[in-house]
Amino acid sequence: MADITRRFGWRHLRGVPTAHIRHHRAGHLVHDGPGLSFWYRSLTAALSEIPVDDRELAMTFHARTHDFQDVSVQATVTYRISDPGIAAARLDFSIDPDTGVWRGAPLEHLSTLLTETAQQHALDVLARTPLSEALADGVAEVRERVAAGLGAEPRLPATGIEVVAVRVMALRPEPEVERALRTPAREQIQQEADRATYERRAVAVERERAIAENELASRIELARREEQLVEQRGTNARREAQEQAAADAVRAEAEAARTVRLAEAEAARAVRLADAEATRSVRLAEAEARRTVALGEAEASAAREVGEARAEAQAAWLRVHADADVATLHALTATRLAENLPHIDSVTVSPDVLTGLLARLGNGERA
Repeated sequence: MADITRRFGWRHLRGVPTAHIRHHRAGHLVHDGPGLSFWYRSLTAALSEIPVDDRELAMTFHARTHDFQDVSVQATVTYRISDPGIAAARLDFSIDPDTGVWRGAPLEHLSTLLTETAQQHALDVLARTPLSEALADGVAEVRERVAAGLGAEPRLPATGIEVVAVRVMALRPEPEVERALRTPAREQIQQEADRATYERRAVAVERERAIAENELASRIELARREEQLVEQRGTNARREAQEQAAADAVRAEAEAARTVRLAEAEAARAVRLADAEATRSVRLAEAEARRTVALGEAEASAAREVGEARAEAQAAWLRVHADADVATLHALTATRLAENLPHIDSVTVSPDVLTGLLARLGNGERA
């Protein structure tokens, strides 16, 4: 749609490259071409905008085949307006000079024309074709027939329309018929699927059997290897026991020899210690005997000298006492007795004892 701007009572139109603009003023063509831009007055201007780009027209219609089956056709027609002048003269492409909006619906007229023309040729082809052939090869035949029919249609060039391409996407029967047609193929596919399932199961069973055989062979081989392993372990254990026994014997012999050597060394050391102790005891005994003899001799000599000294002292004492009188002896006796008596705190002398003692002392003095 053209872009129209208002300025001080004037209008400015700015078109696009894909739109052909025709400007008439007072019955004369003033501007004619795509992508124009110009000023005009809305009261005196007659404007037309014809699109010149390629346009897609999707159509869906129903047709009946030779065996009276209803099918739906989905097709697309690509067209463009090759002669804008002719198209503007045959169809109403005029636009409002104030808003730029089409006053009519020219594209709807073109769609109706193209759809009816294409539908006419498609119905003509499908009416002479059975349903099975139409579903198998009908798409290409309908496309070729519609393209040829639109190319040969005289009204389209007279309107300035050029058909660029025709595409037929699908030919589809009614849902019930389509399901019925699908049933044999579906059954065949199901049979193929069942056959494939059975074959897969057979292959799986065969593989399971092979796997079971492999597992059994593996178990047998494992058992054989375990037997070899047990035998090897027994051999190793026996060899280890023999080696251990030999090592124990060698160790015992070495321990016995070491014990004998230790015993011999201990005996020799004990003998040496005994000899040394005997020698030491003999020496000690000899020294003790000599000491005892010397001590005895010294004691005997001392005793002899002491005896002689005592004898001499006793003889001298006796000689002294032999010459002394009785009173002196009594006094010495009392003195010696007093020296040898224990400590006496007090002495009680009775009158009788004192009288007798004084009497004796008096008699002694008189004598």
